Amino acid sequence: MQKAELNLTSTAYNSQLIEGLKCNDEQSLQSLYQSNYAKVEALILKNNGTRDHAKDIYQEAFIVVWKNVKDKKFIPQNETALHGYLYTISKNKWMDYLRSKHYKKTVVTSKLNHFELSDVDHEKKDDDIIKENRLEGIMAAFKTMGSPCKELLTTFYFEKKSLRDIADELQIEENTARNKKYRCMEKLRELVLASKS
Repeated sequence: MQKAELNLTSTAYNSQLIEGLKCNDEQSLQSLYQSNYAKVEALILKNNGTRDHAKDIYQEAFIVVWKNVKDKKFIPQNETALHGYLYTISKNKWMDYLRSKHYKKTVVTSKLNHFELSDVDHEKKDDDIIKENRLEGIMAAFKTMGSPCKELLTTFYFEKKSLRDIADELQIEENTARNKKYRCMEKLRELVLASKS
């Protein structure tokens, strides 16, 4: 799909975008990803979240939307439906997080190391990734990850299993599963950064 083809009327553009998502067209994926991130980040920042939270929530939501479009579980009825769907899934995921025991524990203790490290050490490089057509690198990097991380992220994001269920399956503590997921996400970020250098 050439760039010129995406510069059509909004209805035609939306149709092209849907078709592009179905066939993993890089430009369509980047267009959808980049055109909606700012709204989701603003929502999360206004509702007790950080930029790292916004990036993780948005990435999760984007993968769900992409998969549902590909699997024909979501068929947009108008030109704004796809963007609204992505925003709604992001919002729902954030609300679920705010209701979670993990969030409540974070608020009570305000000292969970992995969030503090994430805020301090990763904020700048994550911002750089967002600015540089991040999606292309994410897709390529995910394919190169080791099986344990691939399986864990697939189970969490695609099969939508809770960290508690994943922990039960792996016979580990829920906190350990959360830390494993966090480390896998960090590994994915590192792979994306390495592919850009």
